[in-house]
Amino acid sequence: MMQYFRGKSLSSYHPLYYLHHLIAVVFFVAIAFSSHLFFNGMGGHDLILMTAIICGYMALNIGANDAGNNIGPLVGSAVITLSGAVVLAAIFEFFGAFLAGSEVISTIKHGIVEQQQLGGAREIVLVMISALLASGLWLNIATATGTPVSTTHTIVGAVLGAGITIGGAAVVNWQALGTITISWILSPLLGSAIAALLLYLIKRNITYHTDMSRATERLVPVFVGLMAFTFTTYLLTKGLKSSWRTELDIALLCGLSVGLGIFLIIKPIIKQHVALLPNTKSAVNRHFNIPLLIAAGLLSFAHGSNDVANAIGPVIAIKEALVSDQSINHSALPTWVLLIGAIGIPLGIVLYGKRMIKTIGFEITEFDQIRAFCVVTSVTITVLFASLLGIPVSSTHTTVGAIFGIGFLRENLKKRYAVSMEILRRHATKQNQQEIDKFIHQFKESSFHEKGKLLKGLNESDIISKITEKDRKSLNKLHRKELVKRSTFIRILIAWVITLPVAGLLASLIYTLLNSTNLLTIG
Repeated sequence: MMQYFRGKSLSSYHPLYYLHHLIAVVFFVAIAFSSHLFFNGMGGHDLILMTAIICGYMALNIGANDAGNNIGPLVGSAVITLSGAVVLAAIFEFFGAFLAGSEVISTIKHGIVEQQQLGGAREIVLVMISALLASGLWLNIATATGTPVSTTHTIVGAVLGAGITIGGAAVVNWQALGTITISWILSPLLGSAIAALLLYLIKRNITYHTDMSRATERLVPVFVGLMAFTFTTYLLTKGLKSSWRTELDIALLCGLSVGLGIFLIIKPIIKQHVALLPNTKSAVNRHFNIPLLIAAGLLSFAHGSNDVANAIGPVIAIKEALVSDQSINHSALPTWVLLIGAIGIPLGIVLYGKRMIKTIGFEITEFDQIRAFCVVTSVTITVLFASLLGIPVSSTHTTVGAIFGIGFLRENLKKRYAVSMEILRRHATKQNQQEIDKFIHQFKESSFHEKGKLLKGLNESDIISKITEKDRKSLNKLHRKELVKRSTFIRILIAWVITLPVAGLLASLIYTLLNSTNLLTIG
């Protein structure tokens, strides 16, 4: 299995080639065995067994598809190895799902469609089973192609598709669907803008300075304190909400206290380390290693606590429908199903998460520790900002949007710098060549603020002649360096657009098949 994690390809004849599939089968068998053990002889036993296996399949796919969101940037920036990141994420996902995931998202259970308009218990059960299976299939396809999609939007689309098949558009909760649509648009835009802003601030105030060591000593504690503030508030409002209910204002106050405490603790530590490290960008990057590891663990914990509901929400809805129909009533079912999700999500990361981690960490843009820090911090800031507006956001869309944001910002900065240098070189004459060379050398060695002053002075001087707008556009095209892979960008964007309708169509087809063939006997 270590060869699998390290990215080495195994021959299809190698005994370990199919090991991850075998472990997944063992997981399904264990679910079936425990179902038989706990619920044998009770009404709806076969239905619970089948639903639990589908729930396990969904949990595996949630882990596989969402794994790269939290640890991909760390692997891409070489903060941690692929195998180490997988283990870290799996541990925190499990504890997040099992300890803080007992609150099932009401939107998944009954917020998307009006259950009273679906009919009796049979219709509700068929809708939820169809939604679970369709969501798992779509996530499986997306993972196989290395495309991160929102698991929440997938399950919502599937519930919608199956529900509309029964009662048409009348069963849809259009208000809930509207907020989800807004989040689909808002999540990547906010994540992109905040990550780009953070990266710009770090570049302007630290890495563009001639004395990076002094700037690091002064500002890195501030950025890490900001990270601690946002993560504490994020966990209190999202990741721990089922264990400890906290109002947003209290969470913000606690976050502020923790952020200030972290700032005061690490400021002298950073000062001590700066004195031992060279005045380089690489040295600045190293100060973000430990905060990033902590962030990855906390994000995985919060993800497990929230997204486990996407796997078990429909199962709880089925249980409630059967209870109302007096087919089954067993208090152990929610805990039992929660355990399936808590094991299935980290297992999905371990067995099938490698492909998605590679997409997030390597196939969109190039990472270092500073860029990874901007991505993970932007996720928490986006969630907190959206909470203030009362709008749910997708962590997948936020993370991927943040990665695109830092990539496009770097493209723009590099292009502007290259164009400025090319303008100087193209308009240099024999008389001013020496002056131009001196200016370029001075420009390269200057801080961000000094660069601005030099360019302003250049525009007012006679060093270069005025160029036409046509020349400027030509230079922009010439120096357009793509730091974001367009093919990956287009593939992910298309997947986001079609996720909800494709999941809905799959669920509708599955529901039609189950309903017409009477494969399930309910009641």
